Amino acid sequence: MTEPIPVSRTVDHGTAKLMPDVDRERAWLLTVDGAPQSYVDLDDPAHLEFEYTRRLGHVLDLVAEAGRALDVVHLGGGALTLPRYTAATRPGSRQEVVEADLGLLELVAEYLPLPEASGVAVHGADARAWLAAAPDDHADVLIADVFGGSRVPAHLTTLVYAREAERVLRADGVYLANLADAAPFGFLRSQLATFAAAFEELALIAEPGVLRGRRFGNAVLVAAHRPLDIPALTRRMAADAFPARVEHGAGLRDFIGRARPVEDADAVPSPEPPDGAFSIG
Repeated sequence: MTEPIPVSRTVDHGTAKLMPDVDRERAWLLTVDGAPQSYVDLDDPAHLEFEYTRRLGHVLDLVAEAGRALDVVHLGGGALTLPRYTAATRPGSRQEVVEADLGLLELVAEYLPLPEASGVAVHGADARAWLAAAPDDHADVLIADVFGGSRVPAHLTTLVYAREAERVLRADGVYLANLADAAPFGFLRSQLATFAAAFEELALIAEPGVLRGRRFGNAVLVAAHRPLDIPALTRRMAADAFPARVEHGAGLRDFIGRARPVEDADAVPSPEPPDGAFSIG
């Protein structure tokens, strides 16, 4: 059997590399300009490697009874890790992926193709423009994992964007976002304030060291109009191989403090990660 070899290609927004995992026969790591973007095991699509992806997966597991098919929109595609996970754990789900980098989509389709009848439709489009054109009450879950390089684009951080997300979700829908920040958490606090203005319920999930300000890292924002099952989320995150803390209620309101919702005129991208925060050798 021929050993898989790394693939490198210039895509629309940088240099993408696919690197095989020597420990898993058909598993691949996708990086763009050295920053890890996705990890996919073609033989085991329910395997989630990255810490933040595992946390998103736990929330997905809890938004409805196990195995129930869902309508899911993914803003940001990467190597389609979470769409593959959802197709494996919730067969029959209808999923749409919105990815602006057409070159990256071509690379993933060539080397990491989706299985037939996956129920996943892929759209090459800007996330906010696609969302603005989407119908009301379109999805059960909306997952935002959009990074331009290593930063969340400014136009996906605003109150107008948050209200579009709320409109596209059904009444009992759940919004999830992968964000990144470090102390003093100006960006993260502003994002929480923004989504608190559009949704009734919020939770924040992150590794304790990140929340204590010890390092730059990922945080998962969860927003909904229905009550979130915080005890179940807390148990899941605490029992994971990479434990995380769930902030909710008064503690989260204290964390937000005096932060205000972000208007389009004031929007900025998420902060630049420090050297070495996400890059690999």
